[in-house]
Amino acid sequence: MKVGRVTVNARERAFHVRLGRKTFSFPFVKAVPIPTPNDPVVQVCVDPELAYQGFTFILASGKGGSILADQVLEYNRDPRLMRKLTLHALTARALEAIEQSRLSKREIIRRLGTSPSQFYRLTDPANYQKTIDQMLSLLNVLDCEVEFSVKVRSA
Repeated sequence: MKVGRVTVNARERAFHVRLGRKTFSFPFVKAVPIPTPNDPVVQVCVDPELAYQGFTFILASGKGGSILADQVLEYNRDPRLMRKLTLHALTARALEAIEQSRLSKREIIRRLGTSPSQFYRLTDPANYQKTIDQMLSLLNVLDCEVEFSVKVRSA
């Protein structure tokens, strides 16, 4: 996701980052180096060297750092990013299970009731068009048990 605009809010001690149609906050304490009142941010800009998927800031001391859009989304627990991370983890586990399984790919495809091209889309880690339901079906065919747990985040 490309960064549209970034501003500095010294009072909140945070960067405000525009990603798509939403604006997210990213606190200074998560940045490296950390901006302080004695060493404030003097310049911030969307960085073309990061393919506009991040921004760079410079402090009064001359030190600088870069922050990627994914870092901002992860800090803010964006549901779209969390979905992608979950799909990636399920896909990685499915690929491990396929390697360990004694079932042939043809048998897995037959048991899923799908086409070979759909099977290869399901096992492609870069494909995020698939659903979590489809991944659960694949893992079920591979005799994997999937458990979700919901926990309260610690402060």
